[in-house]
Amino acid sequence: MLRPSALRAAIVACCLSVTLTLTSCAQAPAPTAAPPAPTETSPTISTPSEVQPTDAVADEALPGATFNAFFPEAQDGLDRVYTQEKAGFAEVKLKRDGQEVAKLAISDTVSTPAAAQKFADATETIAGYPAVTVGKKQTAILVGGRFQVKAISVAEDFTPENRSTWLEKFDLNGLSQLP
Repeated sequence: MLRPSALRAAIVACCLSVTLTLTSCAQAPAPTAAPPAPTETSPTISTPSEVQPTDAVADEALPGATFNAFFPEAQDGLDRVYTQEKAGFAEVKLKRDGQEVAKLAISDTVSTPAAAQKFADATETIAGYPAVTVGKKQTAILVGGRFQVKAISVAEDFTPENRSTWLEKFDLNGLSQLP
């Protein structure tokens, strides 16, 4: 029998899937004389030196939904809740008893080359990929020279060791095979 929190998470995931499916099937509006300039910006978890608010997502950036299959399954008493998905980016929150303890994210650095560049001098690795610590609450790896995978502590007890462990739980080999 499912725990109430697991049941809620399953219901939310199903509702999110239906909503995403229905919105993706909606008819696009008729084009206007001059299409608006792109307004989508890079993920908010990037460091200020990586992304400026006016940076647009590159046309080559993979859809955020592409990344969902590579996130680790819910485990260790934590529920996985998909919270954000847009071109070049997807994010999951890890929750324990309804409280957010961490965020996991995958971003396509094709839109933010500075995000990939910071791994050039990395002296550490996680699962064989270059790793960096960003501030006190983020650990990131660069997969396939293109995809930044981050674990971000929200709760104080989600340690750097927890972040490394969760980064290793991603399907990193599968992610590295993306074009």
